[in-house]
Amino acid sequence: MKRRAFLASAGALALPTVARGQGKNVVRFVPAADLVLLDPHWTTSYQTRDHGYMVFDALFGMDDQYRPQPQMLAGFVTEADDQLWRLTLRDGLTFHDGEKVLARDCVASIQRWGKRDAFGQALLAATDELTAPDDKTIVLRLKYPFPLLPLALGKSSPNMCAIMPERLARTDAFTQITEMVGSGPFRFLPGERIAGAMAAWERNPAYSPRPQGTAEWTAGPKQVHVDRVEWRIMPDAATASAAFQRGEVDWWFNPDADLHGLLRRNRDITLLDIDPNGLIGTMRLNHLHPPFDNPAIRRIVLNAVSQADYMQAVGGDRASWNDGIGIFPPASSMASKAGMDAITAPRDLVKSREALKVAGYKGEKVVLLAGVSVATIKPLCDVTADLFTKLGLNLDFQTMDWGMANRMARVIPADGRCYFLAVDHGYFQGPTTK
Repeated sequence: MKRRAFLASAGALALPTVARGQGKNVVRFVPAADLVLLDPHWTTSYQTRDHGYMVFDALFGMDDQYRPQPQMLAGFVTEADDQLWRLTLRDGLTFHDGEKVLARDCVASIQRWGKRDAFGQALLAATDELTAPDDKTIVLRLKYPFPLLPLALGKSSPNMCAIMPERLARTDAFTQITEMVGSGPFRFLPGERIAGAMAAWERNPAYSPRPQGTAEWTAGPKQVHVDRVEWRIMPDAATASAAFQRGEVDWWFNPDADLHGLLRRNRDITLLDIDPNGLIGTMRLNHLHPPFDNPAIRRIVLNAVSQADYMQAVGGDRASWNDGIGIFPPASSMASKAGMDAITAPRDLVKSREALKVAGYKGEKVVLLAGVSVATIKPLCDVTADLFTKLGLNLDFQTMDWGMANRMARVIPADGRCYFLAVDHGYFQGPTTK
């Protein structure tokens, strides 16, 4: 029997066993969480990003060396000391509704995306003029050189710069679009979407893959070999594990660490670690409102965090995680040991609790949103809840399914006093605060 492919971490696509039914090739995939939001400009949810790359395409893609490569573009040139960029669309690009992809669609999409994404905001701040002088050409006149322009438009981390029809891209950036019309390799099937259970896509027969390059991550030719993709959302890891071992699903993304041993014993299952760089868990404090608008209080929380406690909770076996690191992965060019004492020094929760009072903590409520349906997030939230309780913070621990992504994507109300814990999926290398 061909071995079913199981993903131990996020990254590129692997080829699973394909189910065949009614003359169609179908990939049945178990994601880390439900597809709660559909608009890839509107949220940083990885599920929405993954859905976005099936339905939409981007001007640039990202190869496995983190290098942006032209995707929807035939190419680009720079002039005027790199302060003028001309991007040229390649031939054969059409949206799912049959309309051709035009440069003005791209301009409107960049403008909408740039209002929500931090990298996009930086790009638009550097842009003096963004125009479409003809149907194939996108022109950016910059106020100053912005050499990271291809990276901004092609990064695969949320939010992706999804190219959509101008009529959709003109939607206010803080209002979700619900009509899924892109130019990507799959069409979304809204009639089959069942919240908490199912989402489905079918192959786009009119999709035009990039003719050159190597298929790596989101770059290169996107050749579609299946007719249909189904996301089967499972209520818990035990249900997913049983379904996977019975052959009811083909591909499982990121299961609980304590199930790895069981799955390895099944000869029909292959475990793949396809992202050797790992991912970083990130603690995010809402610094707009008390108590975390006080830098002294944020520093005290940082000094109380034990990265090892978090990693043990989510990763189990010590071989799968690292601690004693900062914001950037140790192997990355931006990694630094500067100021690491704030993370690696001995922890004393009694002293930290007293320091909070001295710093001016007045008992303000701290809301912790815990996504219980994502295996790698709930344990980290539990550790945080325990830490905050020991520090004497007035904790409001709110557990919910991944519908919390909808709440987190909204503008925080002026009277909101919230603490967010946002964590990427995969093998972690230690939480950090920022």
